Amino acid sequence: MTEVWACVPVKEFTGAKSRLSALLSPAQREILAPTMLEDVLAALAGAKRLAGIMVNTVEPRAAALAERYGARVVTEGARDGHTGAVNGMGRVLAAEGNAALLTLPGDIPRVTAAEVDAVVAACLDAPSFTIVPAHDELGSNAVLCNPAGVIPLRFGDDSYFPHLTTARRHGIEPTILRLPGIGLDIDHPVDLQAFLRATPRMATRTLALLEQAGL
Repeated sequence: MTEVWACVPVKEFTGAKSRLSALLSPAQREILAPTMLEDVLAALAGAKRLAGIMVNTVEPRAAALAERYGARVVTEGARDGHTGAVNGMGRVLAAEGNAALLTLPGDIPRVTAAEVDAVVAACLDAPSFTIVPAHDELGSNAVLCNPAGVIPLRFGDDSYFPHLTTARRHGIEPTILRLPGIGLDIDHPVDLQAFLRATPRMATRTLALLEQAGL
């Protein structure tokens, strides 16, 4: 089976999650970002089907967290936004062999190792494309390209259906999974409220932090 690398793009933490400013102070948001990232890295480190973990960042605190969980840190395209950072990791993998790229964001703290393994298990022989939509079916919360670079990727608030269209345009019928942990990214106040209400309650670092903040 093709090796699959989990690839996580991470922005600098200063000024992170500005759309949560109605609920959290700048200092709280700056702590929230690495806390969510650690929950994601812990799930990835616990997955059994990954060949490795790669984090693309120029944020020193993110790099330190990544190394703690055995992840490889790269900076190719790290300052070029989410799409640029993912494409940068794809170029690194493509240059080193024929690995598949599984990209996930650092703000899905309810992700589990079992969900990560489920995405990898659903991966078909190359060329193939597997996707997990956000809970609102707008964002693309997990994308598995086999091999890396099999289709052009472009992330944003409304990337899910465009990614399906792009895959089909390249002659690939996408594999679609709906997984509650991966699907729940925390970007807007409504996402934060959904996270706090989600069941079953999971003892994540992120939940502990938000409860400490009085939410």
